[in-house]
Amino acid sequence: IILFSSCSLIESESRELEDLIRKVNMNYHQPLSLSGEWSVCLDSNDLYRAKLPEGERFNQLIKLPGTLAEAELGLESKLQPSIQKPQILHLTPRFNYVGPALYQRKIKIPNSWGKQQIKLSLERVLWSSKVWVDDLLVPKENRSLSGSHQYDLSDYLTPGEHTLTLRIDNRKLYDISVNDMAHAYTNETQTMWNGVLGDMSLTPYSGFTIEQVEIIPQSTKGKIGLEIRLLSDSETEANNELRIFITEKNKNDVVLSSTLSAKEFSQNGSKMELSLDSKDQLTKWSEFSPQLYTMHTFIKNEEGIAYNTTDFGYRDIKTAGKDLLINGQPVFLRGTLECCIFPLKGYPPMEKEGWSKVFQTASRWGLNHLRFHSWCPPKAAFEVADSMGFYLQVELPLWSLNVGKVDSVNTFLESEAQTILNSYGNHPSFCLLSIGNELQPDFNYLNTFVKSLKDQDCRHLYTASSFTFEKGHGGAPEVYDDFFVTQWTNNGWVRGQGVFDKEIPSFNKEYDNAMKDIDVPLITHEIGQYAVYPNLKEIDKYTGVLDPLNFKGVQLDLQQKGMESLADSFMLASGKLAYILYKEEIERALKTQGISGFQLLDLHDFPGQGTALVGLLDAFWDNKGIVEDSLFRQFCSPVVPLIHFDKATYWANESMQLICDLKNYSNLEVSATDLRVTIVGVDTEIDLDTRSATLDEKGRCKFVIQAPNVAKASKFKMTAYVNGTEYKNSWDLWVYPQKEAIINDEVVYTRSLKVAKEVLSRGGKVLFNPDYREIKGLEGKFVPVFWSPVHFPDQAGSMGILCNPRHPAFTDFPTDFYSNWQWWSLLKQSRTIVMDSMKQITPIVRVIDNFSNNRRLGTLFEAKVGNGKLMFCSMDLVSDIDSRPEAHQLYNSLIRYMGDNVFDPSETIQLKELEKLLD
Repeated sequence: IILFSSCSLIESESRELEDLIRKVNMNYHQPLSLSGEWSVCLDSNDLYRAKLPEGERFNQLIKLPGTLAEAELGLESKLQPSIQKPQILHLTPRFNYVGPALYQRKIKIPNSWGKQQIKLSLERVLWSSKVWVDDLLVPKENRSLSGSHQYDLSDYLTPGEHTLTLRIDNRKLYDISVNDMAHAYTNETQTMWNGVLGDMSLTPYSGFTIEQVEIIPQSTKGKIGLEIRLLSDSETEANNELRIFITEKNKNDVVLSSTLSAKEFSQNGSKMELSLDSKDQLTKWSEFSPQLYTMHTFIKNEEGIAYNTTDFGYRDIKTAGKDLLINGQPVFLRGTLECCIFPLKGYPPMEKEGWSKVFQTASRWGLNHLRFHSWCPPKAAFEVADSMGFYLQVELPLWSLNVGKVDSVNTFLESEAQTILNSYGNHPSFCLLSIGNELQPDFNYLNTFVKSLKDQDCRHLYTASSFTFEKGHGGAPEVYDDFFVTQWTNNGWVRGQGVFDKEIPSFNKEYDNAMKDIDVPLITHEIGQYAVYPNLKEIDKYTGVLDPLNFKGVQLDLQQKGMESLADSFMLASGKLAYILYKEEIERALKTQGISGFQLLDLHDFPGQGTALVGLLDAFWDNKGIVEDSLFRQFCSPVVPLIHFDKATYWANESMQLICDLKNYSNLEVSATDLRVTIVGVDTEIDLDTRSATLDEKGRCKFVIQAPNVAKASKFKMTAYVNGTEYKNSWDLWVYPQKEAIINDEVVYTRSLKVAKEVLSRGGKVLFNPDYREIKGLEGKFVPVFWSPVHFPDQAGSMGILCNPRHPAFTDFPTDFYSNWQWWSLLKQSRTIVMDSMKQITPIVRVIDNFSNNRRLGTLFEAKVGNGKLMFCSMDLVSDIDSRPEAHQLYNSLIRYMGDNVFDPSETIQLKELEKLLD
């Protein structure tokens, strides 16, 4: 590899570039677009594998690029809305066809192409393609899921008219997936479409052509490596002269240029290698400066001029211990998954416009990273990510438990990896490559695979698998992993899903112990997965190839059960709970030394795998109205203020320890000494200045203060902000005034059914709060359904609470209409009552059931029983009061309410219905 320096930047170089492009264009022929109307013949009996059908079989028309489903060809769905399988599994294609289809049209080759070679390109085909020119079958079959299908038709096309026929077969070819769930080929998100999605063209080219320029930026060294692959008809080594110009993308002024003769660069057949010294004249590409450049490469010799343009970003990505480095600076990946979810057309867009909404929305929500789960996106996605400074993780089309066991599959995957690197490797956004998702079992094969890719291409970082459940693996990086994507290490969890429903809420937790033996950057795997109730208003958006029979089925079920009016409230309340859990997930990752990022599952909904609606955004990347992006950005941005604190609920005057922290992954100089903290309630405000704080053992600002001395239960907002900037972050706190239980002679509190019946029989008021372990019902849960109640049916299955904060029962118990942290111990120490047989009763605290059951559930209700008045509570109000001020406060609030004349239930139950609630 030979080093050569850049020339001086003078106007003559820009004029020289323009002159060379003009000369090239004199012999340039525009590609022939094949977009438009085609005839199609469906070959469901597989009769035309090697021969063409008669012309009259092509009796239907279709527009390509496009799919059979868009043309309403194939088997029409007859399913009706239901919450049963198969409707609830995923969105339903209105038309479905899996099998071969033949597409045919006339083409005309211009006379000017006479001596040119001709390439056919078909961007994105599922799964295999064959080509006929007239009645001649081209002896090649293309099977890529990740790149364009390309054919050399030079020996088949001559000037004049021809008939071009494509045979597209979308049947499964290789075992790449568990239950066809890998997103490159699935009905869970995109569909198993048949057609061609993107560019369809015939391109003429000469026998002397630059096939590819591989650009290897090394921004920390001030260099750019190049590998140039040249196609030449000449049998002897030509006297090549290489001329390179670098301009800013879409601009003409030359930034760098150089000239080399054949003796000055290494040449091996058609492959050339060199290194260019950039001398810091190029702006480094990152999320903060997504500057793009175009490299113009000319090779001149006796055969003519070969010309290539390639866009690139001047960046390198490396690791240093646990740190992930972009251009030598630590970066924290704030990511979510993209699982090929495009519910209008059932396939990913091939144009930049189709990807702009995805990346712009992700950016507004503070993200800088997308992981493409078990698929590789098209060129347009990389182009948009390049322009916005997004860091992408790409994966082979693989989610298999049989990895390495079948030679034909191995060969296919190795070819796909090569296609991905060749097709998209120059994009600066392409940072990470994983072999696939949750792979098993053969890590010897996977490690060998990773090593071969690393030896071949240093432009990216590599990992053997995005997590794995394989025994003996998954708890630590593999031998050749550049980075490690996981749910846990050998020393413990690194995501909250494993602990949030088991541990008392504490906001000073991190995963430092789990990280202690990790020596590469760790990215937390698929954190979140907190289900949100379906947004039934979304139904009207489905105007394309997919029918939301799952959403319609939920709507129908609610109508039949008289609960349709609650659907919006269910969605909002469950969504608010998911939001606070996502917040704590992200903050724990940020608080942990050594974690280099997170990958949410998901910021937006996943409509398959049993309808996994885990997003704060819907499947269209639209906000559901749960929370604004500005609030999410408070804890998901380059600069995040953090406070470590023990818990969310306090007694008045109780000691509080606050530790202030600041995570700064921006290009700004921001200091922890600029942090300020306020705790604000209705009548109280506390201001804390980190400049007056003591330091803990890690050098962080520490305050020890007293909780406000409130006389009435109050909710407070604690906010940390960076003085003079927009960066801030907030948390809810609750403070309760007293430990003494309220006594009211009119109200009897009891845990005994016998006592409750006696009080009610004489017309008294009773707060009946039996031991929750003796109540019939469902397990009390704080966290909502994980992922999907259909995909994972063996879970308690609730989705948080819904209540009216203005109900007089909550006069002395401040609450939102949804589950927040002060409800944690109340819900965990409870039993959820199934109230289907008590349809006349409206719960004060309703538990939202999962959408596959839609039962009437509750934990607190009031009713008349004979002449008596009952408040039934299935949450433990009296145990461990010293550590559960929220339980004590709810008890006091209920007693006060029941002692007032306003306590006058309008709904009635019989004693026998009360008795049925207990075991």
